[in-house]
Amino acid sequence: MNRQLVLRVIAKLLIPFILLFALYVQFHGDFGPGGGFQAGVSFAAALILYALIFGLAAVRRQVSDMLLERLIAAGVLLYGGVGIAGMLLGGNFLDYFVLDADPVIGQHRGIFWVEAGVGITVSAVMLKLFYLFADRADRRQGAAAGLNAPEGGA
Repeated sequence: MNRQLVLRVIAKLLIPFILLFALYVQFHGDFGPGGGFQAGVSFAAALILYALIFGLAAVRRQVSDMLLERLIAAGVLLYGGVGIAGMLLGGNFLDYFVLDADPVIGQHRGIFWVEAGVGITVSAVMLKLFYLFADRADRRQGAAAGLNAPEGGA
C-alpha cells in the first residue's frame, strides 16, 4: 500500500484551488491587492507542491526547462513590449494612458498586460529556481550514496 496516499489525495484536491486562487489574484491585481508577483508565486507554489508529492520528474514532463526559459523570456518581452508600445504611441515608457483613446481604458489595458508579464516571469523563475535546487540536492545525494557504497561492489 502506498504510504503517501493521504498526501496524494489532499494534493490533488488542493492544487486546483491554489491555481484558481493564483488566477484570481492575477486578474484582480488592478482592482485591489494582488497582481503578477503574488499570482506568479502562488502558481509556482502549486507546481512545487505537486513536485514534492509526485516527484520532480512528473512536473518536468509537463513543464520542461526549455518551456520555463521561453516563458521567462516571453514574460519579460511582454512587460517591455507594453512599455515600448507606449513610447511608439507618443507617451513615455510604460505610459499606459496612450494605449487607448480613453485614458482610463488605456490604464487598465496597460496594467493588465504588465501584470501578466510579471506573473509569467515570476512563476517561471520560481519554478526554474526550484528545479536548480532540486537538481543540486539530487547530485549531493548521489555523491553521498557513492561515498557510502561498499568497495567490493557487493
